[in-house]
Amino acid sequence: QVQLVESGGGLVQAGGSLRLSCAASGRTFSKSTMAWFRQAPGKEREFVAANGWRDDSTYYADSVKGRFTMSRDNARNTVYLQMNGLKPEDTAVYYCAASTRPWSSSSRREYDYWGQGTQVTVSL
Repeated sequence: QVQLVESGGGLVQAGGSLRLSCAASGRTFSKSTMAWFRQAPGKEREFVAANGWRDDSTYYADSVKGRFTMSRDNARNTVYLQMNGLKPEDTAVYYCAASTRPWSSSSRREYDYWGQGTQVTVSL
């Protein structure tokens, strides 16, 4: 079992920045593939970024590429999502997810554990 707790959400003006954190416990973190998803009101949960533990590669959704950066600190069992150049369309609940699989994936079905989410609101 893995527990994930997100933090760092809030209200920010367009063009601003936020850093989300996700603290993990209950499993060897260094062998967990981690990801961020988000869900806006009335929309399906969508992929944002993922990092695979096998090769430590990270990839991003096209909508956030160049603005968001995902990183992980295995010593702290924590992953981060640095979000710069925020836009109103980035407004959503952001979820951290973990998978036992070695490679990253953009599919929600590949992830076994989810956090409770943290709200990010970007105003004009």
